[in-house]
Amino acid sequence: MKPSPREELDLALTGVEKLLKDPNVATVLAEKAVNVSLAMVALDGLRAYLDGHHGKAAEELETAAEEIAARHRRMSTESPS
Repeated sequence: MKPSPREELDLALTGVEKLLKDPNVATVLAEKAVNVSLAMVALDGLRAYLDGHHGKAAEELETAAEEIAARHRRMSTESPS
């Protein structure tokens, strides 16, 4: 039996979560200055949004966006060694 669209979304998000927790994936992402913990917060926000928990989604996504923006600003102003 084919999964419902909602089940497919859940499976996809679970797959992304598993990948983010994989040390090899984390290493590749770190090379691009991607913080896995922040990616997980963003993923939690997306999950909350898709579940209709808009308040939690807004909080999680705002947290991720603010931290990503702050890190970007720091990286942009740091001079190479």
